[in-house]
Amino acid sequence: MAEQKQRIKGRGTASKPVARYLSEQRESFDDGWEREETETKLLTTILPEKAKSIISRNQSPDIPFSQSINPYRGCEHGCVYCYARPAHAYMDLSPGLDFESKLFYKADAVELLEKELSGKNYECSPIVLGSNTDPYQPIEREYEVTRNIIKLLMKYNHPLTIITKSSLIERDTDLLAVMAEKNLVKVYLSITTLDNSLMQKMEPRSTAPIRRLKTIHRLHEAGIRTGMMFAPVIPFINDSEMEAILERGAASGIESSSYVLLRLPYEIKELFREWLELHYPLKASHVMSLIQQSRGGKDYDSEFSQRLFGTGQFAEIIRSRFSKICQKLNLNMGEKDELNCTDFIKPVRTGQQHALF
Repeated sequence: MAEQKQRIKGRGTASKPVARYLSEQRESFDDGWEREETETKLLTTILPEKAKSIISRNQSPDIPFSQSINPYRGCEHGCVYCYARPAHAYMDLSPGLDFESKLFYKADAVELLEKELSGKNYECSPIVLGSNTDPYQPIEREYEVTRNIIKLLMKYNHPLTIITKSSLIERDTDLLAVMAEKNLVKVYLSITTLDNSLMQKMEPRSTAPIRRLKTIHRLHEAGIRTGMMFAPVIPFINDSEMEAILERGAASGIESSSYVLLRLPYEIKELFREWLELHYPLKASHVMSLIQQSRGGKDYDSEFSQRLFGTGQFAEIIRSRFSKICQKLNLNMGEKDELNCTDFIKPVRTGQQHALF
């Protein structure tokens, strides 16, 4: 008998596919005895990660930034669609449940960052926080890795962009408002739906949609530039909400917006299929058909020119709708943020000693 998946309370996925780099792999088997058809729970574990470097460089021609920092590996928000999930396989952990329950924080992030900023060949360009995992996921309340990184960047007038779906960012308004006065920061809130029921299934431990809109308004009122990401666009699941979400965002103070069509690389394609069968079995085949129509007949196309927005009729409809609503609301569409890079102060080191605060 094949194993029947059950929803796990507070988690985006219901399974634990093995890491693809393991030399030995095991497969669970359900014999049908003593199964309880109830939701189960899974505890979160958190460990420090000793990193060799903290700034990741990007050379992808379709990404509008050159460097980023991810304070955490894994993300407790549990977004089923997260394209960062496959990275957990490099830790010999599952991109499924392990990704959202076995988390790592960069304990030496600030020390590494100051060292890299002081490097002889370092050239200032905006750093993105949250390009993979959310810098304001729940464990940030305790570990404050993100806040300490922002403090250091503020000290040296280094520009940054933040991408999050958490209202916890409001805690750091004191820092961000100071940076905003020098045009050193812009914040993007990711909002995928206004439907709480869908949000709880799709991104179960993230901030409620209406609360995110309040966060946009409060950041805007504090003088912090804000934008919105409607990502991912999932056919027949949330695409119908595009115009309503952007209208609410514009009313809350955003100046720009962007979108990305659902991406299903590596293990994510099977995790997403499983999620559809668990939550939307009657829609599953239609959703996957539209995805494949937008990906050249496949679940995913990794070509730089196609991976973000797709091709085909459905992709063109989404592109047209997004363009029209942004024009109506006078929103910039995914343009590169022009932040202040001219006032950067390179940290001074004497020998191997960091400059004193």
